[in-house]
Parts: sequence; C-alpha cells; structure tokens
Amino acid sequence: MIYESIRMSLMNIRKNKLRSVLTMLGIVIGVASIIALITIVQGATNNISNEVIKLGGNKIYVNVFGTPLKQGLTQHDAEQIAALGNISGVSPTISGKTAVIYKNKVLEDIVIEGKNEVYFKADPELLSSGRAINILDLESRNQVAIIGSDIVRELFFGINPIGEKIIVNGMTYTVIGTLKASTGFSLGSTNDTVIIPYTTALRSLVVKNISTLDAYLKDTNLADQTILEIKGILNQAFNYNEDAYNIYNMGDIIASFQSIMSMMSMLLAGIAAISLVVGGIGIMNMMLVSITERTIEIGLRKALGATPFAIRLQFIIESIILSLIGGIIGLIMGALLSYLLAVIIGIGVSVSLSTNLLAVGFSASVGIIFGYMPARKASRLNPIDALRSL
Repeated sequence: MIYESIRMSLMNIRKNKLRSVLTMLGIVIGVASIIALITIVQGATNNISNEVIKLGGNKIYVNVFGTPLKQGLTQHDAEQIAALGNISGVSPTISGKTAVIYKNKVLEDIVIEGKNEVYFKADPELLSSGRAINILDLESRNQVAIIGSDIVRELFFGINPIGEKIIVNGMTYTVIGTLKASTGFSLGSTNDTVIIPYTTALRSLVVKNISTLDAYLKDTNLADQTILEIKGILNQAFNYNEDAYNIYNMGDIIASFQSIMSMMSMLLAGIAAISLVVGGIGIMNMMLVSITERTIEIGLRKALGATPFAIRLQFIIESIILSLIGGIIGLIMGALLSYLLAVIIGIGVSVSLSTNLLAVGFSASVGIIFGYMPARKASRLNPIDALRSL
C-alpha cells in the first residue's frame, strides 16, 4: 500500500510540474537560508572566538588612567604584580605613533608598541619569521624591532627583512622578526605595528609610565582572589583612588562573548526557519487545491473500498515527497551559497552533518505537519458527495 501511495504521489507531482515547483520553492528558500545562515554564522563565530581566545582566558588586563600626582604604573609597580603567587608573568605595553623609514621609503602614523618576552611566550604563534624579544633585549635596551605584515609588504617587498635597519622616531632599529598577518576578524590588528622592547620604548617614545599591563594567571580558578590582590597594589600606588584604573578578567569576557554568539546563532536560525513555515503553508494550500481537483478520484477510490487511512497516507506521502525534494535542493543551494559567502567574507566554513540533518529533517517535518490537515480532509470526504460532481 505504501509503494502504491508513493507511485501515485510521484505521478501527481509530475502531472502538475509547475505547481509542484512553485510549491517546493518556499522549502528550497527556507532550507538554503538555514544552511547558509547557520554555516556562515558558525564560521564567523569560530573565527571571532579564536581571536577572542587569543586574548587569553588566563589573562587579567589592567588599564591605568592615573591621577594628577601619578600618571601610570612604574616598573616597580609591575614587578610587585608579577611577584603575586598566582601570576606567571606580566606584560607591560607602551604605545605611540610615529613614522617608520627604510632607505627612501616612509610610512606615516605607524603604531609602535613596547612589549617584553612574556608577551611572546604567552602566544608563540605571533611570529611569522625571525625571533621574539628576549630578556637580554630588555635589560640592554637593545634597539631591535618586530614588524607587522603590512610593513613587510610595503617596505620589504621581495626582500627578507630580517637583519635590515629601519628608523623609528629618529632611532635606528634592527629587524629581528615579523608578525603573522591578522585576519579580518582580529580584535586588535598588528599588521601595521612595530614592536620593540618596552624598556627601549620608555626611552625612545619619551614615556615615563606604563599605561596598560597584562597579568597571566597560573590558575584561572583563583582569578577573583588575584584581582583583589592586584587591586591592593594599585590602591596603594594611586592612594586608594579606584577611578585611576580598570581591571578586566579576560576569562569572564570570553565566556560572555561565546554565550552571546550562541544566542545570535539560534536567533538567526529561528528567523530562517520562518521561511520554512511559509513554505509549509504553500504545501498545505497546494494540497487543498489538489483535493478539490481530485474529488472524483477520491470518491471513486473510497467507493471501491479504499480506507480513510489509505487516502490520508497518500496525501501525506505526497506532501513529504515535495518537502524532501525541496529540502535536498535547498541543501545543495545552501552549501553553494555558504561557500560563496565564505570566500567573499574571507572566513573558513564547513557545512556540518548536524546542520544538514536539521535542515532536511525540518523540511520533512513541515511536510508531515502541513500535509496532515489536507490529508485528513481528503480521508473524510463522503464518497457519495464526491461522486455527485461527475
């Protein structure tokens, strides 16, 4: 009976090709939308999450505004924070902007950052080539520099920059390394940045104090207690003026961000699912029209002994077939659209099996749900009333 119902359903779909295609269109658009939106959002979320995670879930970020009496942290303050029991290391940041010169080429408004060896130990993947800043560079205030990918391209196109000399703020630096290119989703691009030892930066940028500092945790479970200890040091440094600084636990920020992105993914998938519901309504309308057109057929089948269940089964199967065909076409279109958008946006994506099963399963469910009412109506037709239209 099921085989016969499938055969008759396919026959009726082929008989009304244009109407069937227009009916499936809503399902195709709905499934393609779900596949594309979920895939792109997941790809973008993964890219952004990776960049956020690079900030370090084991890091406490200290931003100092200072007071009229004290503009920022001293090296002694940084050493006190580094000496705390749960701190594995601290990375001060000295920053400014100036021109960078190589031979007869000049780049204006380049970001100069002073860092230490801890910054590179915390993220070994920062470097593309060369070496990182080490403790000897800091102690000797060596004039060495690590440059971003944009600077490499503009100043050293076709040339190996390692060992070359550049002029930064009137001082000559030796290039010892290059940074990997930041992606389009990077929260802090280093493509046009020059990194030098922070002890050298204090002198060359004419800066006396440290304005920002990253403190790396040994145990993230003790983050709250460590923040209280850091506050104790900062309160003494700034005479208990808590407006002089801000402290952020990057682990909490990362967790909050990931939670928000998960909710955004669910929201977008829900919006895309609305088009599937619209497609389901289209299927229901077509099935109701089909019942009206096939009233005589239904009446004859019931007069010849077809049960209400058999009639209902045929129309439900026909609705499911329309939904599944639309779902498969939508899946292919959604995958192609996802790939195209990923190339344009510049993110890596892959259509997961769970997303495919969700979209096709949802489309089949739409066929069952929206096909049931017309099927029930067809199964309840009185054969005598149906045959009166002969």
